Amino acid sequence: MAIIKHIKSRNANYSDALEYLLFQHNEKTGKPVLDDSGRKILREEFYMDGLNCDPMSFDKECEKTNQFFHKNQKRGDIKSHHYIISFDPADTTECGLNGEKAQALCLEFARKNFPGYQALVVTHTDGHNGSGNIHTHIVINSVRKYAVERQNYMDKPHEQEAGYKHRSTNKLLNHLKQEVMDMCNQEGLHQVDLLSPASTKMTRGEYWAKAHGQDELDKVNEKIRAAGLKPTSTVFQTQKQFLRDAIDECSKISRSFDEFQSLLLDRYNISVIEKRESYRYLHPDRDRRISAESLGANYGKDFLEQVFQNHENRKDLSHERTRKSESASKADYHTNPFFIFYIKSELRLVTDLQTNVKAMQNQAYAQKVKIGNLQQMANTLIFIQDHGYDTRDDLEKQASDIQEKMEDAQDQLSELTSKMKTLNSQIHYTGQYFASKSVYAEFLKSRNKKKFRQEHSSEIRSYEEARDWLKAFYPDGKMLSMKTLKSQKSELKESIDAQKSVVKRSIFNLFRSFLCLCLRVICFPFLSAFSLTVIVMIDHTKLVSPFFN
Repeated sequence: MAIIKHIKSRNANYSDALEYLLFQHNEKTGKPVLDDSGRKILREEFYMDGLNCDPMSFDKECEKTNQFFHKNQKRGDIKSHHYIISFDPADTTECGLNGEKAQALCLEFARKNFPGYQALVVTHTDGHNGSGNIHTHIVINSVRKYAVERQNYMDKPHEQEAGYKHRSTNKLLNHLKQEVMDMCNQEGLHQVDLLSPASTKMTRGEYWAKAHGQDELDKVNEKIRAAGLKPTSTVFQTQKQFLRDAIDECSKISRSFDEFQSLLLDRYNISVIEKRESYRYLHPDRDRRISAESLGANYGKDFLEQVFQNHENRKDLSHERTRKSESASKADYHTNPFFIFYIKSELRLVTDLQTNVKAMQNQAYAQKVKIGNLQQMANTLIFIQDHGYDTRDDLEKQASDIQEKMEDAQDQLSELTSKMKTLNSQIHYTGQYFASKSVYAEFLKSRNKKKFRQEHSSEIRSYEEARDWLKAFYPDGKMLSMKTLKSQKSELKESIDAQKSVVKRSIFNLFRSFLCLCLRVICFPFLSAFSLTVIVMIDHTKLVSPFFN
C-alpha cells in the first residue's frame, strides 16, 4: 500500500533539503554519513527532477522567490513543505515497480497537485531501516511562484495567485490521499483506503521515540546481562504503546465500559473517561490525558462499544477473566530482593528503570529513583513496627475494619446527596410552578383557549409539568414554601460538607495509607528479612551492588 506523509519546515536553509536527498544520512542521528576522508557519501541510487526550477539550484531559486514577494522573512515562517509518498515493498517484486517508474508517477503527481510551486522531486530505492521500499520526496517552497487555476481544495481567496503561501489543510491532505489511491489503482499497485482512520496510529514523533528508547533499553540490558541477570524486557514500549497493549488486553474480556474502566485501573493503573463522545486515557506517568484518536481507530468509543456489545453474549468471558487473573498473581518476588527494580509491577509502587526514558538518559536521576524505591520499603517497615503489626493477618484485619468504616461513611454521604437531589427538584418545580401560575390563570379565563395556548405554549407546558410533579410529590396537597425549602437546603449542604470532611480527612486518608501499605507488603514480601540491607544501603550515597551501578 502507498501512503503519503507531510512535514512542514521552518528551516531557512533550503540547501539542507537538497543535501539530505542527495547524500546518505544516519537514520537515527540525521547526520550525513562520511567516508574515511571525511567527505559525504552520495546515495547509491536516486532519481531527481525539478518543477519550475533547476533541481541543483533549488535553494537559490526559492530564496529569490521569497525576496521577490517579500515572504518567509521571519524566523517562525514555514519555509517549505515536505511530502513523502512511500510505496508497498511488494510493489517491487509483484508489480514491477522500480525507481524510474516511481519517479515518473510522482513527478506527474507533483505537477498536478502542486502547480505553480518550485518543487524538488527525488525518488529513493533504499527504503527506511533497510526495508527496501521505494519512496519519493516532494519538497516545495511554501510560496507559489506562478498563478494557476483555482482548485476545489482551495478554501481561501486568492490562494491560486502568485505570491500566496501553501496551506496544508485537512481538505488538501484528503485530496492528496485520494490522488495517491487513484494513482496506485490505475497502475495496479497495492493500495488501501487512506481516508479511513488507521486502526493503529503512530506519529513520526512516536516512531523516533520508540527507536531512541530501544537503543537506551539495549544499553541497560547489556549492563544487566553483564551482572549475570536476565532482562525482563527487551522491547521498548512508548507510553502510547503501553496504553494500546493494556486496552487490547482489557477490552478482550470486558462487556461494558464500566467493566473496561475498572480493569484498566486495577491492572494497569490507567484512568479512562468519556468526554465529548470520545475516550481519553491517562497514563500512570503522565499528568495530561491522551485522546483515543491519537492511539488509533481501534481504541475509540465507537469501536470499543461494538467490542463490548459482541462480548455481551459470550459465555466464556468469565472463565477467561479468572484464568488471566490467576496467571497474573503468580509472580514470585521472594527469589531476589533486587528483582523488584526490574519487574513490571501493575501496582506502580516503584519506578520501572527499564521503561523510564528519563532514567535511561540521566544517570543521576536513575540513582535518585533507586534510592527512592528503597526509601519506600524502609518507610513501610517503620510504619509496621510503629503500629505493632506482627503478622500480615493483623494488617489485613485493620485494613478491613477501616474499609468497612469508610463504606459506612460513604453510604451516609450518598444518602445525604440523594436528599439534596430531591430537595433541588422540589425547589426547581416550586419555582417553576409559581413563575408560570399567573399565565395559566389567564389561560383559564381566556375565551379563545386554543389561540392563547399557541401564544403561550412554553409557559403553559412549564406550569402543567410543575403542577403534575408537585401533585405526585405532595399527595396531601400541602406544599412547602420556597423560604422553607431554601432553609432546608442550606442545612443539608452543611451536613454534606461535614460528612465529606469526615470521609476525606480522616477515614479516606487512613484507608488509603493502609491500602498502600498492604500493597507494598504484597509487593515486598521479603521486607522483614531485607530491612537491615535497606536501611544500610539508604545511608550510603554510593550503592556498590551491581544492580545499582
